[in-house]
Amino acid sequence: MEQVKDISNNNESTTTMKAIRQYEFGGPEVLLYEDAPMPKVSQGEVRVRVHAVGLNPPDWYLRDGYRALPPEWQPKVNFPMILGTDISGVVDAVADDVTAFHIGDEVYSMVRFPTGMMGDSKAYAEYVSVPVSELALKPAGIDHVHAAGAPMSLLTAWQFLIELGHDEPNPLQPNPHLQVPLEGKKVVVNGAGGGVGHFAVQLAKWKGAHVTAVASGKHEAFLRDLGVDEFIDYTKTAVEDVVRDVDLVIDGVGGPTSDRFLRTIKHGGALFPIFPLGFSGAEEAERLGITVSATQVRSSGAQLAELAHLLNDGTIRVIIDSTFPLVDARKSHERAAKGSIQGKIILTVA
Repeated sequence: MEQVKDISNNNESTTTMKAIRQYEFGGPEVLLYEDAPMPKVSQGEVRVRVHAVGLNPPDWYLRDGYRALPPEWQPKVNFPMILGTDISGVVDAVADDVTAFHIGDEVYSMVRFPTGMMGDSKAYAEYVSVPVSELALKPAGIDHVHAAGAPMSLLTAWQFLIELGHDEPNPLQPNPHLQVPLEGKKVVVNGAGGGVGHFAVQLAKWKGAHVTAVASGKHEAFLRDLGVDEFIDYTKTAVEDVVRDVDLVIDGVGGPTSDRFLRTIKHGGALFPIFPLGFSGAEEAERLGITVSATQVRSSGAQLAELAHLLNDGTIRVIIDSTFPLVDARKSHERAAKGSIQGKIILTVA
């Protein structure tokens, strides 16, 4: 029998909450604001009253049924489905075996990723259950909106650049992903204005790299404010035409266009495509002596706890593109579809 310790004034008769659900794959119009069952709390979990939700590309990929993937890789989900992974909020219930977190704790998390990436994370909601291994105390120096913008994008940048933090087999390549030393190195970040990109810029600078940011001109001012050494507006200049002999390119866009960065990298350098599917330059990279490596971001409460210190003291900043109330989740996805996102899009819940 599940035993849960609830806040004393919590209404135990409440069995439903508001959430964004969908009953079919499709565009933003399939996102519906409606009643949904309150999540149960299993052993090793807490329930969080969500204050803010951070949006990420897997949200709209899943909403649309991952149509870009081969049919055999496309998800089989149980409808109705609730999207989302990144949350910040307050613990309102804990399972009886949980001692590390308590009712009233302010926390943040990337919930069940990639294990729940096909609809089991369920973050677009007023409440979500979270395994304690994926949970950390929210950085006290930032609000819930900014905390919700951090988990997936910042963990991705961290695991690509600083520390993998796990020994799970790499689904993207046969060998484990290996970070490269950054101090004193020349680093290019493509897609620097986006979620992962603006964190990659900051982590590379923190580790002592000389950073060139590649983004559209609208992002130049805020990227220079984050400390980039050089800026290239890709709408005016092709980076592969003007950059040579860099040590590392972090391609926050990825896909088939990552190949073009091989000509910018020195022998012995590395290319990290955040989205590696479609990359076709493996033979050329080997000929040029360039390492191409990627990894799949994974939930980690321990890493979020470590990152909380950097977020709390302002070493790492979360840039917010826009916010929408949960009821307007459809509009948030419409904003994402327009592209050129500066930092993170956030849903506010409470």
